Amino acid sequence: MVIWRLCRAVHAEQAFSGEGARRYGGRWNSRGVPMVYCSSSLALAAIELFVHLEPALAPDDLVVFQVTLPEGEPGRTISPSALAESWWADVEATRALGDAWVRSGSSLALKVPSVPIRSEWNVLVNPAHSRLGRLRIAKPEPFQFDERMFARGAGGEAGG
Repeated sequence: MVIWRLCRAVHAEQAFSGEGARRYGGRWNSRGVPMVYCSSSLALAAIELFVHLEPALAPDDLVVFQVTLPEGEPGRTISPSALAESWWADVEATRALGDAWVRSGSSLALKVPSVPIRSEWNVLVNPAHSRLGRLRIAKPEPFQFDERMFARGAGGEAGG
């Protein structure tokens, strides 16, 4: 399976360390628990990052990684049907699931539903897993959002 990761170029060398998620926490991990967030498509990786950006500030220093998981990964999937009805609103529940998965060491990758597009999938990578070195990580390539995705000018007109 091919997965995708976007990050700022300054963080490219540490993109698979899980350090950012460990320091700040995320949807599927508590602060202190390392995790790497990836997506099943480049488009979803872009949307997942986009929802966290300032509306008027298009980053100009992003890179994208194309990653191939080893055979048998992701080792587990958490489907929306296995979660509470409004799972996206209960970050503590999703964090508890992700934390337990990382600590179990049961697989290198975990497939989880996306919040911005709930019919799509993100893939979490456990940076402490013994199979981490089996990821095939392509050289990072520059990535830019289309400038129309960001508000411009005093009126926020994006044009077409």
